[in-house]
Amino acid sequence: MRPLFLLHIGIAVALACGPAVPATAGIYSFIDENGTIHFSNAPKDPRFNDKNQVTYLRKYRKQQDIREFDYYIRQAASRYEIDPHLIRAVVATESNYDSYAVSRRGARGLMQLMPATAGDMAVNNSFNARQNIEGGCRYLRRLLNMFDENLHLALAAYNAGPGTVKKYQSIPPYRETQEYVRSVLSKFQLYKSKRIYRDQ
Repeated sequence: MRPLFLLHIGIAVALACGPAVPATAGIYSFIDENGTIHFSNAPKDPRFNDKNQVTYLRKYRKQQDIREFDYYIRQAASRYEIDPHLIRAVVATESNYDSYAVSRRGARGLMQLMPATAGDMAVNNSFNARQNIEGGCRYLRRLLNMFDENLHLALAAYNAGPGTVKKYQSIPPYRETQEYVRSVLSKFQLYKSKRIYRDQ
């Protein structure tokens, strides 16, 4: 049985049982400190516009789709020997669970793979959730091996590139990268401590 992902709808609209919301509807989301996803079509909370998140949802996904993402996460976690909570933390920080997210730099999908990285990881379609998670975890495992399982450096390399991390021999002095590492690690610890997910 697949685990349930706790989902909170932050607006009083019939999203749960209604048809898919088109891209033009302007649905935004963010994940709060308890790991709950909130949605809004008229965001007032500044967290909906967090510059470190890709908050625009191009396609509304039902709870079953979120469960499907988690199914792929657990598969990849087992295959690449990565804590599934860590993968969830990376996905939440990178794309806020928007499988159609595209960053300003061109990174795509749930784990925000750059086209070159996606190619190296044998990902043909970065918007395909299964492929994206598989490729992202394969890349994360490569970085963990490269930096002797040092999670801080591996995450910094995921954000800024392994060459940059090797250059500084530490987390690069870039605000974006430092905030990225803190964000992933805080979510990682939260998911572990709150037991939001039940892995079997």
